Amino acid sequence: MKVGLSAVFFASVVVSEVAASAQEIVTLPTRTDVTQSYFLASLPNNPQAVVVLFPGSGGLMRLRHEQGQIKFSAGNFLVRSRSEFVKRGAIAAIVDAPSDQQSGWGMSDEFRLGADHFRDIAVVVGDLKKRFPERPLFLIGTSRGSTSAAALGARFVQDVSGVVLTAAMFRQTGRQSKEPGSGLSGFDFATIKVPVLFVHHVSDQCSVTPYSDAARLSDRYPLISVAGGLPPKSTPCEAFSAHGFLGKESETVEEMVNWMLKKP
Repeated sequence: MKVGLSAVFFASVVVSEVAASAQEIVTLPTRTDVTQSYFLASLPNNPQAVVVLFPGSGGLMRLRHEQGQIKFSAGNFLVRSRSEFVKRGAIAAIVDAPSDQQSGWGMSDEFRLGADHFRDIAVVVGDLKKRFPERPLFLIGTSRGSTSAAALGARFVQDVSGVVLTAAMFRQTGRQSKEPGSGLSGFDFATIKVPVLFVHHVSDQCSVTPYSDAARLSDRYPLISVAGGLPPKSTPCEAFSAHGFLGKESETVEEMVNWMLKKP
């Protein structure tokens, strides 16, 4: 089922933001001696939903305060598009890697698929549900972050209203890769019992996130197919290319929010 109108390894872009009234870094204790942080973006005027965003690569946002400012890595498609969610009524919470996954390149696929990741994010979801009761909550992952969103979506039996997988990592990366892992190559999407939406750019040239794999699922799941945008400014598997919906961020987010809010 194709809907109409993709996502991302991390780019090394760092943003500095003056702390606005509703912007904050939230750090929560989860497992023994482990904390989980997330960035809460500015709140929309009329919040209608909550989106928990999972960046690609190892998921390292490196959330921190420096000289009174909030700083984090901001090149990822979902991270740099956070204001697009906010302006459309979605409260955006962007998840960092937990404190015990901050070394190296961050969270492995094995961790993203495992129980510890679920324990951490269950605390985040619980916190967001307390802050914003009665709002539907969606998990959205891009590129390697889609592994988190899918695996977590299968584990949650309540509290989550849907899962959105953008530039989903359908194929595994080999042992020679700097970030080896299975991705979603062995994942059964039928284990997710809430609605699932796939979002993919038709020109995604990343070898582990081919559009053809998303298209093959379109008879079972809705698929937003994105076309056009700007010429790439990065390699095919990085954020500033069709893989990261470069130049199509606004339209792509709008289609996702319309699906979440059941708008025509």
